[in-house]
Amino acid sequence: MLGRLNHVAIAVKDAEKAAKIYGGAFGAEISGAVPLPEHGVITVFVTLPNTKIEFIQPLGEASPIAKFVERNADGGIHHICYEVPDIVAARDRLISEGARVLGDGEPKIGAHGKPVLFFHPKDFSGALVEIEQA
Repeated sequence: MLGRLNHVAIAVKDAEKAAKIYGGAFGAEISGAVPLPEHGVITVFVTLPNTKIEFIQPLGEASPIAKFVERNADGGIHHICYEVPDIVAARDRLISEGARVLGDGEPKIGAHGKPVLFFHPKDFSGALVEIEQA
């Protein structure tokens, strides 16, 4: 059921500025900034040979990551994202194993234009987990 690691997300005050550090230091490919109003964030991706790093910044004061960025002024790892072949089947299996899905439990379209869901960090050793349909 669990596929490859899609990305590690780092919440920051300025996603473009943070991504440029990786581009300059490692010569990595950097995407443009993409606002995702339905998720309350702006995203910038750094592409690596085996995965991606997603920098997310709050989009407005009501952003779900605004408090995280306040508490972690220098930024910090926010979540990890795994690919799954069937997001509904993966959701149902995770719920049957005791994991708590965040939000209304219905997949929403994420930064890659694919369905995503988030699961409570207390159910995954303190890590907020996102699943994305591959």
